[in-house]
Amino acid sequence: MSRHNDPYCLRSRLSWRLLSLQAALLVALVAIVVGALCASGFVLTQRDEDRVIDIVQHALARDAQGGLTLRPTDELKQLRAETPDLWLLVRDRQGRSLSEGPVPAEFAAIGGALDQISQARLGWQLFEDDPRKPPARLKRIDTGAGNVQVITATQGKLTSAKAVFTTSLVLLGIALPGLLLMGTATFIATPMILRRAFRGLDTTADQARRIDIHQRGARLSADYIPLEVVPLVTAINDALARLDEGYARHKRFVADAAHELRTPIAILNTRLESLPPGPDKTRLIEDAARLATLAEQLLDIQRLDRCGHPFARVDLVAIAQGVAAELAPLAIAAGYELALDAPETPIETLGDTAALERALTNLVQNAIQHGPRRGTIGIRVSKPACIEVTDEGTGIPLEQRELIFEPFYRLTPLDRGAGLGLNMVREIVQLHRGHVSVLDGANGGACFKVTLPPIRAN
Repeated sequence: MSRHNDPYCLRSRLSWRLLSLQAALLVALVAIVVGALCASGFVLTQRDEDRVIDIVQHALARDAQGGLTLRPTDELKQLRAETPDLWLLVRDRQGRSLSEGPVPAEFAAIGGALDQISQARLGWQLFEDDPRKPPARLKRIDTGAGNVQVITATQGKLTSAKAVFTTSLVLLGIALPGLLLMGTATFIATPMILRRAFRGLDTTADQARRIDIHQRGARLSADYIPLEVVPLVTAINDALARLDEGYARHKRFVADAAHELRTPIAILNTRLESLPPGPDKTRLIEDAARLATLAEQLLDIQRLDRCGHPFARVDLVAIAQGVAAELAPLAIAAGYELALDAPETPIETLGDTAALERALTNLVQNAIQHGPRRGTIGIRVSKPACIEVTDEGTGIPLEQRELIFEPFYRLTPLDRGAGLGLNMVREIVQLHRGHVSVLDGANGGACFKVTLPPIRAN
């Protein structure tokens, strides 16, 4: 599966995308503001106080006697042409100095007093000094003539590139804190908003988890969910409606087919009773009984939905006695003995009598059909609310003890059963909140144990 199809966290993805959008908008806003300032000819910083020092740094050199000199670079020529009142004072660590222009006496007298200062801005007190006196800039720089100190009051004209860079830094200094604030708010607020927006989905998900095959007509609620999710819920409800309709058609077909089979099976049984006794008659009667069982099992699929609700008190001893009396002739004709082990006092549970009778009947018929046609088939009822059906056959392999309860599953391909009986037993037992399992019989063979919830004494 590609990473694009993997599940993702909507909260995280939305938070990062919102933050990216905010950052892009801020960058675009800075670019628009800077572009507008440049287009109008106005920038936040119009003068470059370090431009003269930068030009001096590239032009400064030593003459033949080791003194300081300024090479006539193009930048220096342009600066002299643009600035008639240019003045500067350069001094190295050996005390040699170089000046250009009318250096004010105040700055010329500084000498080596500030040799240990790397940079400073020297100015005048407001309202007490002559406002026409320009402030000076002092900076120690490395040049081709060595490390020197430069003092100048001249501020050069800011270049376009440096103006854009400086203006951008100023605007980003304002925008970045805003971005951090918005990002923090985004990562805090987005989960809260999503949690509130999708709160209704938790209820819808709980409804979906409670849907099972025995609950027809179930639909998911579209209340309190975002409009964007409503089409999905509607599509699921439409799919559930189609499934209900198909399930109903299937049930009607199964019920109609089973009802249609009952009439010819009854006629067949009547004609078989008129045959003279013998092994062929016995075998044919068993086959007819198997057909009748299959028809009843198909009807059981429909009857499951009509089990009595709420359940009533049911006596498991009485159910076992009735099933044993009904199936004893069939078991004896097939070569078995049918034994019933049940107490004289009732053992009760809450359930549907007809459904539990069908479950026990299927277990006994399963033992008759798949047994070795000898030995004893036992029905045992015990407390708290258990029914066991045992045989003396070959048993059921451990790896197939869960599979045999699946519909249409057969232990062997040539098995004459339809594979519905044990599945119906499990469905009925689970409907009664019970459990059915397969164990090893005490005398070999298999033991099917049905455990149901007992009625608790007050």
